[in-house]
Amino acid sequence: MKVVIQRVSKASVTIEGDLVANINSGLLILLGIVEQDTQDDIDWLVNKIANCRIFNDDNQVMNKSLIDINGEALVVSQFTLHASTKKGNRPSYIKAAKPDIAIPLYEAFVKQLQSVLDKPVQTGQFGADMKVELLNDGPVTIIIDSKNKE
Repeated sequence: MKVVIQRVSKASVTIEGDLVANINSGLLILLGIVEQDTQDDIDWLVNKIANCRIFNDDNQVMNKSLIDINGEALVVSQFTLHASTKKGNRPSYIKAAKPDIAIPLYEAFVKQLQSVLDKPVQTGQFGADMKVELLNDGPVTIIIDSKNKE
């Protein structure tokens, strides 16, 4: 699993003109899934995301986590995170998991994040053509890959 997390002042998802998700201060989480992903990837990533200290404390130092600030989360599925650009100019998405594998893992990720944060998590709609808007706060953008734990 690969995520791009962005610290936001606000973020939203619109599908066919309808607002389906909307958060204020917290994280926009773009989630890409491959077929090899398991519950272990979910466990590790959710813990890392919820406890990642990228929010400012009173001294304007990034020292607080999403849990610490009681922030909101918006999870958007994004298979393009696993794009291969090795050959040619048209990316290949062959590494991205097919919906029959990706959807249950996506739903499990969201459910576990809700449990850890002890609050509802907003989501986009898996497979939909979504319009994602955000006000990146900082900007702070971090890429985390459960297969490459750096």
